[in-house]
Amino acid sequence: MRLTTKGRFAVTAMIDLALRQDHGPVTLAGISARQEISLSYLEQLFGKLRRHEIVESVRGPGGGYNLARRAEDVTVADIIIAVDEPLDATQCGGKENCHGAEHQLGTRCMTHDLWATLNAKMVDYLDSVSLKDLVDQQKQKNMEQSVVVIHRNHIVA
Repeated sequence: MRLTTKGRFAVTAMIDLALRQDHGPVTLAGISARQEISLSYLEQLFGKLRRHEIVESVRGPGGGYNLARRAEDVTVADIIIAVDEPLDATQCGGKENCHGAEHQLGTRCMTHDLWATLNAKMVDYLDSVSLKDLVDQQKQKNMEQSVVVIHRNHIVA
């Protein structure tokens, strides 16, 4: 699987958005600052996410982005596929010509089935993890970190 920064950044930005959208539309500038992702890169990613109806834009003062669906209805696979991230561990990109164009078409390498099965398992897994799952994990992590900070400052009751 070639999960590049495009997929990682898209998922990270979507978690940030989902965590903050209860207070109104979330700006890409805010996500950019918090997550240290280039604003122009976010604009490209969110254009793709909007076209796949995962986010919706709100124009004007106080504008930004909101989720177009409930967080539990958006999977990590949805996000990654929306930003054109390939989910493919095969050498041939699923074309079954693993040895290249110079060999006869349909000549698969000995490990093609292994990597094709891995692809299916990755998609199944990423399709089983919702944006809500990731947001809940992040909220739990934030709560645990807050408890540690309070404990270090000796404000524990």
